[in-house]
Amino acid sequence: MRVSWVLLFAVVVVLALAVVSRRRELASMARAVDERGLARVRGSDKARLQYPHVDLTRCIGCGVCVDACPEEGVLEIVHGQALVVHGARCVGHGRCAVECPVGAIALTLGDLKERRDIPALTETLESATQPGLFLAGEVTGYALVRTAISHGTAVGTEVARRARALPARSADVRELVVVGAGPAGLACALQARLAGLDFLVLEQEELGGTVAKYPRRKLVMTQPVELPGFGTLDREIYTKEELIELWQHIAQAMELPIRTGQVFEGVRRELDGTFTVRTAQGSVRAQHVCLALGRRGTPNRLGVPGEERSKVAYALLDAHSYRERRILVVGGGDSAVEAAIGLSEQQGNHVTLSYRRSAFSRIKPRNEAQLVQAQADGRLDVLLDSDVESIEEREVHLRVRSSNGERRVTLENDEVFVLAGGKPPFELLEQSGVSFDPSLRPKLEPLAESGSGLARALLVALGCALAVLAWVLWERGYYGLPLHERSLAPGHEWLRPAAGLGLLCGVAATALILVNLAYLLRRGEYLAVRFFSLQRWMTSHVVTGVLALLFALVHAGMAPRATVGGHALAALAVLVVTGAIGRYFYAFVPRAANGRELELEEVQARLAQLSGEWDKENRAFGERVRQRVQALVLAGHWRGSLGQRLRALFTSQRDLRRALAELAATGRDEGIPQVQLHETLQLARKAHRAALAAAHFEDLRALMGSWRYLHRWVALYMVLIVVLHIVAALRYASLGEWMP
Repeated sequence: MRVSWVLLFAVVVVLALAVVSRRRELASMARAVDERGLARVRGSDKARLQYPHVDLTRCIGCGVCVDACPEEGVLEIVHGQALVVHGARCVGHGRCAVECPVGAIALTLGDLKERRDIPALTETLESATQPGLFLAGEVTGYALVRTAISHGTAVGTEVARRARALPARSADVRELVVVGAGPAGLACALQARLAGLDFLVLEQEELGGTVAKYPRRKLVMTQPVELPGFGTLDREIYTKEELIELWQHIAQAMELPIRTGQVFEGVRRELDGTFTVRTAQGSVRAQHVCLALGRRGTPNRLGVPGEERSKVAYALLDAHSYRERRILVVGGGDSAVEAAIGLSEQQGNHVTLSYRRSAFSRIKPRNEAQLVQAQADGRLDVLLDSDVESIEEREVHLRVRSSNGERRVTLENDEVFVLAGGKPPFELLEQSGVSFDPSLRPKLEPLAESGSGLARALLVALGCALAVLAWVLWERGYYGLPLHERSLAPGHEWLRPAAGLGLLCGVAATALILVNLAYLLRRGEYLAVRFFSLQRWMTSHVVTGVLALLFALVHAGMAPRATVGGHALAALAVLVVTGAIGRYFYAFVPRAANGRELELEEVQARLAQLSGEWDKENRAFGERVRQRVQALVLAGHWRGSLGQRLRALFTSQRDLRRALAELAATGRDEGIPQVQLHETLQLARKAHRAALAAAHFEDLRALMGSWRYLHRWVALYMVLIVVLHIVAALRYASLGEWMP
């Protein structure tokens, strides 16, 4: 009786927790889906260069990647798996890939096939058209300080390797000239110093490059990085001033030959294979050149009357210098927003931010939140869809667009900051021999979904099941007897649940359940030691689940009763079944949305090709097949409850089989050759699967998420019943003839 009350209370508590947890999960998922839609409208869903690729065959939805990403909103959990929401906010930190416990995320590049703002480089960062000329840091398209340091170190190492194999050089030819003393140039110089190279660093302004132009006290995310000859910068955040001071100290300590005030004008390759690096102050010859120029180049100008006035600036280094001023900031990126916010916080300032588009699409969430707060506090005005027309001594004229047309706005003004980006030094680079031709870039291997090892797991589980079946058949003389006759059978003491092999099987089943549940620890963030790959753990998860059920059956003597032990066995069986069905559903979930759509296009193209060939012979069978498949896909939309989604899934498969059978009969009647008929129907089956995934992507993900949720709570219920069964077994073990 007491066990029944405990069980009832436990079920009520579990259900209550399940309802609360599910509601919170659905609310969070709805917010993520809405944010994804907003990102698409704003255009921030597309990555600038780097972005996280999520392998959905491995992602288990633990959310570690979301927490690890320093840039808010790049990743969210939707339908139990990670989804890229604001791809444009990704700047390549790579923490999501590092922290993912199952290796389901890889940092990769976007589609560079048509982009002509990325230089064509080899894997060693060497120009594809100018051997010996290297690029490093921001000029390559990568923005992080950590990446720039990695680039500079790699170039220094490669040049040192090559320099050892070159013949003797004249005294006026250096082994390496580095142009730019930002993080990439500094790292390259440090590596060159360690390698004992004869090198020189040329810098137009001051050490620090782009970082030196950041606003005062700006936080610079570095992540722990290794500087050659110095060691690890183990802090994750430095202010601009702290980082510049550190770099200056390192440069002095390592006695780096840095010449400042050198305005770079280009590189020319000489007939003897050396380079001449030209600056406004003179020329330097070298065997190798590393261009670590940065990417911002010349600031973009507005091209309006009055822009030449002294009150117009293209950078803001210290907002504290401006007080009691009427200020206009022009731009829509993080630099413009941060400048506007910083200026609005100074005493007496009235700041207006002008942006030519209708929404801010690429700013960081924290900047967006501060911008909204500044507007709410009345410290900052924002004019979207606006353009500056002219700048006067005491005012600025703007044109503002709206649904009602255009209007002219005149603002009283003392200062104008144009922070609308810059014109990269691409022309100068091309004159130096650097190509931006996409066809010259190394072909990147597409990221393939690696899978979860399910086939291997099922094969192992099948072998175990056959072994247990063979044992039961061997001992069928005992297991085939009714329960009341078994006590007199010869092998009873060895096979009964409370002793011998029967008891060992019960203990083994319990141990297997524990190993099975350890998979949850391996995929989460709680286990400090990461051993074995996810595929092995997934194989173990499937195999131990099936084995636990098999051992539990043998423990129960192949005849479970209506006891706590019997209920535990039933719960375990339901858990195995739900896991198997879940994997079946998983086969219908597209591994990547874009991948599925591309596959569908390829299939449709093949169908169209076959249809076109048959049309020459007055046969429209291919087109008829294609239309029938499309009609099946559009016949129903998966909406509503889990039950409705399940019914729709099975119904769609049934309708497809019927349709293909009818089409096969029609094709044979029309005299379609058997080979072509088989190929077309196979393509139709594949097209239906891909089209179903593309048309009902969110529904498929929701179905998988719902089933995973059900599987999770069945597992919790099973564990509870098993614990009660063990407690009851220990309590009544003295009876000797206890049965589950």
